[in-house]
Amino acid sequence: MNRIRDIRKAKGLTLTDLAAACDPPTTAQTIGRLETGMRSLSLTWMNRIAAALGVDPASLMRDDTAAPARIVAELAASGAEPLTSLREAVLPTDLAGGEDGAAPLVLAVRESIGEYRPGDLIWLRVIDPDAGSDAVTPEMSRAMNRDCLVPRPGGRFAFGRLIDRRGTLVGLLPPGAGQKQVVVDNPAWIAVAIMLVRSL
Repeated sequence: MNRIRDIRKAKGLTLTDLAAACDPPTTAQTIGRLETGMRSLSLTWMNRIAAALGVDPASLMRDDTAAPARIVAELAASGAEPLTSLREAVLPTDLAGGEDGAAPLVLAVRESIGEYRPGDLIWLRVIDPDAGSDAVTPEMSRAMNRDCLVPRPGGRFAFGRLIDRRGTLVGLLPPGAGQKQVVVDNPAWIAVAIMLVRSL
C-alpha cells in the first residue's frame, strides 16, 4: 500500500482536489484506484501525484519498518486535547525515527494560543523523564525551558514550557496568557518540541 491517501488527507485535499492538481488533470476515480492499489502506481503516476501534493515521490511509498509519525492531540485555547482518532502526519523532511527509532509525535494547533497559530504542527521527540529519580538526566536538562507535551491521567495531555522538575513532579507553563502552571505527577514520557511547521 502507498501513502497517497494519508498525505492527501494531511494536506486537506479531496480526491477531486488532487485529481485537478495533477498535470495533466485526471479524475477522482483514478486517484481513488491508485490510493487503494486497484490500479498500479507506475513511476509516471508517482511523479505526477507527488508534484501535485508537493512532496518527494519516494515519500508516497510506505516504509513498513518504521512507525509513522502521528498527530496525537490538538492545541486549543483550553489546552492540549486528545483526538478521537489518530492521524498520520506528513514529514516535511526525513525526521522519522530518533536515536531510539521511535517515531516523532505531532501536536496540531486548532486555535491561536501564545505564539502558535491555527494550522501549525508542532513536532515532538519523546524522551524518558526518568520518573522517580531526583537526578536530572542530560535529556531532561535539554528539555528545560522548552515547550513539551506530557500525558495526564484519563487520556488527557498537558502542553507548555517545562519550567520545573522535582522528583516525580513535572511543572509546565501553558502558552496562553494568564494560564496557571500545570503539574503532572510521574508522567510516562515527555515529548519535547523539536520543530514547528507552519504553512505559508
